[in-house]
Amino acid sequence: MKSRTYVINKRVLSFVFILISLTVFAQENNTSSVKSGFTSEKFPVFPNCENLDGKKLENCFYKEVQDFVFQNFQIPTNQTNYKGQVKVLFEVDAEGVFKVIYVNAANDELSTEAKRVFGKFPKIVPSTYNGKPTYSKYTISIDIPLKSSEQLAAEALAAAEILKEVEKPMTELDSIVYKKYHNPEFESHLNIPFSHSYYAQFDGAMNQVGSNNHTASKPFTYAEVSKYYNLKAVNESLQKNVSTWLGRKLWNENLVQIQGEDYWLALNPILDLQLGKASDLDGTYTFVNTRALNFRGGLGKQINFTTTVFESQGRFAGYYNDFAETLKPSGGNPAIIPGIGIAKGFKSDAYDFPMAEANITFTPSKFFDFQLGYGRNFIGDGYRSLLESDGASPYPYFKINTTFWKIKYTNTYMWLKDVRPEVTAERTYATKFMANHYLSWNVSNRLNLGFFESVVWTDSNNRGFDANFVNPIIFYRAVEFGSSSKSGNALLGFTGKYKWNNSVNLYTQFLIDEFSISDVQAGEKSWKNKFGFQMGAKYFNAFDVKNLLLQLEYNQVRPYVYAHSEVITNYGHNNQSVGHQWGGNFKEIILIARYHKGRLFADAKLTTGTRGLDFNTTEDGFNYGGDIYKDYDLKRPYDKNVRIGQGNKTSVFITDIQGGYLINPITNLKLFGSFIYRNFDPNQNTEATFKQSTSWFSIGLRSDIFNWYFDY
Repeated sequence: MKSRTYVINKRVLSFVFILISLTVFAQENNTSSVKSGFTSEKFPVFPNCENLDGKKLENCFYKEVQDFVFQNFQIPTNQTNYKGQVKVLFEVDAEGVFKVIYVNAANDELSTEAKRVFGKFPKIVPSTYNGKPTYSKYTISIDIPLKSSEQLAAEALAAAEILKEVEKPMTELDSIVYKKYHNPEFESHLNIPFSHSYYAQFDGAMNQVGSNNHTASKPFTYAEVSKYYNLKAVNESLQKNVSTWLGRKLWNENLVQIQGEDYWLALNPILDLQLGKASDLDGTYTFVNTRALNFRGGLGKQINFTTTVFESQGRFAGYYNDFAETLKPSGGNPAIIPGIGIAKGFKSDAYDFPMAEANITFTPSKFFDFQLGYGRNFIGDGYRSLLESDGASPYPYFKINTTFWKIKYTNTYMWLKDVRPEVTAERTYATKFMANHYLSWNVSNRLNLGFFESVVWTDSNNRGFDANFVNPIIFYRAVEFGSSSKSGNALLGFTGKYKWNNSVNLYTQFLIDEFSISDVQAGEKSWKNKFGFQMGAKYFNAFDVKNLLLQLEYNQVRPYVYAHSEVITNYGHNNQSVGHQWGGNFKEIILIARYHKGRLFADAKLTTGTRGLDFNTTEDGFNYGGDIYKDYDLKRPYDKNVRIGQGNKTSVFITDIQGGYLINPITNLKLFGSFIYRNFDPNQNTEATFKQSTSWFSIGLRSDIFNWYFDY
């Protein structure tokens, strides 16, 4: 809990308050004073103050402290002629025991005596907040020669008479007011860091029949979730009963937290420390060593901001290292860590991969919020998203959310990078742009429909960020057709969600990259029919087990989806797909179970699927439609009879189990252990694609504030 410093207004009426509470600043009036660190719901209670409350209890507490010091403080014999002050910062802990935190005195003798006196204070009834015992901080300035509370009161009256004639103005710094920190982020428009495991805790509450919210566009804000799930109450229920500063910071609080008049600030270290062993990595261990700092806050009710800077090194299981190196950019760096960014070499067989994320949100009314950020976004109710996923590296974006009636309309403008050598010029990566909009409509108490459209274009002919797409309600496909010569890439999508009841939700997505009606009618499975779909179901509080979530999901994407004849305008960023992480030409089934109770949690995920990969050999260099960074007009083996799994058909099976203990709910810091088993089995082994079985065990300490995807 943060201390609250009271502001002293130099007026007669304010001095009456000073007189009553005995909280006079010593440097201004040369009197002994007691000053509260914050206003608790109820002040500590001395025996002489029983049956008092409010201001009377506060005044009585101050008087008892002052008189006890006056009666027990013994001036050291070598300090009998000393005139000055001894300032003591102390607390009354949750047990009612007085503890000295800091003493500021002219010499050690006075400091020792002050500590002795406070060690003699009797145990009293502690202060309370929301009816629960809590600690409270105070300061006292002990004037020498000593003065009783009656003497202080008389001097205060005399000083008040003087201040009627002469008024000393306060400085701007003196006028700053600090309040007790009440976790204002839980009511703010700040984004909640998107983690599937964390979002599962309130997913059921957000999906009740009849609720008029929109759960596909993520991340959510705290204000959105708090309407349906009491984040603050849940946080308070997890609080540990600790009174020491270190204990509070470790288990319950932000490292630094400040709340004032219409603003709040919080600063926290962020950790991701993992150590493990993978069967496909000989003779060494896997590890992640991430140190980060997160700073967030709010200015009034309209502006919220957050920024996190990560510094990381790591070595992963062999299959993951190999995949990261297939994504490597031009310029000599060895890899791109999926979902993180470009990595440079660290030691001989590891990576150094810094990352930063930031967001500032302006909410001028209940209808609009505007976000300028550097990070990732997600559209969908499933584990995967075919429309916009968070599996790619962070990117700059500008987002507009419009909410009214039964509608939420989200426009996102993104600045993406193509880091292939073919488009790198003068050591600068190529820039491309993406604009998408997503309309979510609650048709009824149970049914939600969504409509999605996206267009990707590049800076050809100095096109830059095309003003044609700035209008948030324009039809992108029509504009792209009229403003370019097939240089852009437009996609359409549809989503649906049906709340069977408060426990079961069904959801779906349908993505259209290109869709030829005539070819569909012909029944010849043309390559032009580029589409994908998702079907899923969630079962909240499954089998009447509270906080148990079960989820089943099926995803299928045909070959050549997300790709384009102009590769730079594909649906990708930093050599990663912005849609489904597997790209095109696959189908998969995912089973998920998530459970939490108090600070304990457990997650289990099983993924099984079929992918159609390229052989990339001298004998077979065809593009079978799985790699979105290939021109779909080049080396396409078939125009008809195009099927999912064509090419080097590969079976994928992945089991991911994780469990642990939540250390600090404010930072979502978790102690965890995880086990991943992956079996990768292509029909034909090649240099880049070969049969591989991996068992990967890890333990660690992690702030769960974004999704690590290891299921490639």
